[in-house]
Amino acid sequence: MDPKNKPGPTKPPVFPTPRATLPVSPRPASTLASTAVKTPLRTPLGSKPLVAPASIPKPRPTSATLSVSATRQGILDTLSHIDTGKREFEFTAKDFDRVRALIYKHAGISLSEAKQDMVYSRLARRLRSKGLQRFVEYLDMLEKSGDPAEWEAFVNALTTNLTSFFREAHHFEILANQMRKAADRRPFKIWCCAASTGEEPYSLAITACEVFGANPPVQIVASDLDTNVLEHGRKGIYTQDRVERMDPERVKRFFLRGTAEQEGYVRVRPELQKLITFRQINLLDARWPLNEVFDAVFCRNVMIYFDKDTQYKILEKFTSLMHPQGLLYAGHSENFIHAVNLFKSQGRTVYARVLGTARTA
Repeated sequence: MDPKNKPGPTKPPVFPTPRATLPVSPRPASTLASTAVKTPLRTPLGSKPLVAPASIPKPRPTSATLSVSATRQGILDTLSHIDTGKREFEFTAKDFDRVRALIYKHAGISLSEAKQDMVYSRLARRLRSKGLQRFVEYLDMLEKSGDPAEWEAFVNALTTNLTSFFREAHHFEILANQMRKAADRRPFKIWCCAASTGEEPYSLAITACEVFGANPPVQIVASDLDTNVLEHGRKGIYTQDRVERMDPERVKRFFLRGTAEQEGYVRVRPELQKLITFRQINLLDARWPLNEVFDAVFCRNVMIYFDKDTQYKILEKFTSLMHPQGLLYAGHSENFIHAVNLFKSQGRTVYARVLGTARTA
């Protein structure tokens, strides 16, 4: 900035001198106290008077304080008409509420209001592929066409598939002990009902091989709602970084390293793949295409996407597919205190069936 044009220092505001001032001569404290209400004491510049002048009126309620109940709806209505110009597709608050209703109806997933940006980024690809410009057009097309393939793409886009090998490792130690104690039950059956791209069911298969050796008497059903991730899991091919945190001996024993064009990739060994059956299952369906009695059910970090009523219904159906001594393994942020009549905690997010909830199927 040019020094010539630099603004000078700002002058402090001038306050009018009160009509009455304190006398210079000392006065008794009682006298000062009696005059303090009438005359505000002078204070340093920028600070407040010690006593507010009596002439300032009390604040009156405004229309804002009288319409608190309408605040949220008013904000949503305003946002629904805002176009920032930064997004490729028109996406209103009304569109977001509609997406939330559809994914809840078809997959039981309860999306919070904080997921608006996530919904936009995930579904923008669907609009782009269809040559559409507005979310309302895509949602109209989705509901009117009833196209199973597009509904599948819609659900796949909104499901979260965060996973890794031996995630929450303590569960696999508990499972290994459970397998050793169930020597009288063969085969030992496990349902992994949120298989994602396969890391969890392959971790289960590795655990089985470490307990029983080659050709373990174990059968694993690996299911998910998302058909894309299931296909990934069937192939069993992963980038090298996916196994970097695993014990090197485990990697050497249970994975094949890629060479030439496949360098940087690993593939699970065939002996693991043969233990697992991948299939699509929607936990919200009235009936599941399962006839097995499972010794262990891994349903980890899934229930957090369902409301309590939906969780209870799913848990109730689990009991009809589980062995009386079977265990349910949940995610670290999940608890089932609303279903204590069905499952009791064993600690470390592992649950046992409550005896008396006998199988009905």
